Amino acid sequence: MIPKSALGIAAAGAGICFIGYCVYFDRKRRNDPNFKQRLRESKKARNSGKKSSGLTELPDLTNPEAMQKFFFQEIQLGEELLAAGDIEGGVDHLSYAIATCGQPQQLLQVLQQTLPPQVFALLLEKLPTVGQVKC
Repeated sequence: MIPKSALGIAAAGAGICFIGYCVYFDRKRRNDPNFKQRLRESKKARNSGKKSSGLTELPDLTNPEAMQKFFFQEIQLGEELLAAGDIEGGVDHLSYAIATCGQPQQLLQVLQQTLPPQVFALLLEKLPTVGQVKC
C-alpha cells in the first residue's frame, strides 16, 4: 500500500507541473510577435464565414462521398450557428442538410426532439424553398 501522504505529494507535484506548463506556454504565446496578427486574421476569417452563409453551393448529387461530406458539414455549421445565436443561419444550414439527407423523416424526428419548438417551426418553413433550390 502506498501511504496517503505520498499520493497527496504526487498529486500536488502533478498539479504544479501542469500549472507550470500552462504558464510557460501562455508566456510563449504572448511574447510571440505574430500572435496578435494571427488572432486578428482568424477573427476576420470567422466573421467572413458567418456573413457568407447565405448561399450554399450543393455538391455533385451523383457522388455519395461528396454528399455525405456536405451533409455532415451542414449539420455541424447549423449546430455551431445555433449555439452562437444565429438562428436564421443555423436553420439555413440544417435545411440544406435535410435536403441532402438519405432519410429526411428520421432526421426531422431527431431535430424535432432536440431543437426548441420555435427553431423547428422556422426549419419547417424553410424546407420547401430549399427543395426548390435542390432541383
